[in-house]
Amino acid sequence: MKKRALGPQGLLYPTPVLLVGTYGPDGKANIMTAAWGGICCSRPPCIYVSLRPATLTHGSIVAGGCYTVSIPPEGLIREADYAGLASGRDVDKFQELGLTAVRGTRVNAPFVEECPVVLECRLVQKVELGSHTQFVGEVVEALADEDVLDANGLPDEHLTRPTVSIPATRHYYGLGECLGDCFSIGRRAES
Repeated sequence: MKKRALGPQGLLYPTPVLLVGTYGPDGKANIMTAAWGGICCSRPPCIYVSLRPATLTHGSIVAGGCYTVSIPPEGLIREADYAGLASGRDVDKFQELGLTAVRGTRVNAPFVEECPVVLECRLVQKVELGSHTQFVGEVVEALADEDVLDANGLPDEHLTRPTVSIPATRHYYGLGECLGDCFSIGRRAES
């Protein structure tokens, strides 16, 4: 089939739905939803989030040098969407959403207790890219609810039920069926 040129667009998808936690200049716990984020290094473990400078969270990361990333399950998608629509300058999102803010164990940033997986990050680099600043954080602690851990002690995606978004169409999805094991399913092609 013939490909149609669409012009320069960030059509990489899906993207994770992430709740980025910081304390604002007033000391209040705040979260915002970010879809521009992911893993960017294995050793040390680092993840990034890219935020617009206009957001309260952007300034809070610059001032505080840290942030948390709470991974919302499917059951919190409405709350996650709201956290990306409302500004922490205008409302207390934790209070509005009935979520519990918990102080990080290794960083001075809050996380969402109701999310089964949380990453605590120390800011190691920021890169100005244009409309967004990319914040690279070293994961200094990973936390998970005990009831979502598999036999290897890692979060099981069937139990954590993470959500993803498709930026171009602005839709949220849960995960579908497993297609195979990474670094294994391709071995069939070697035969």
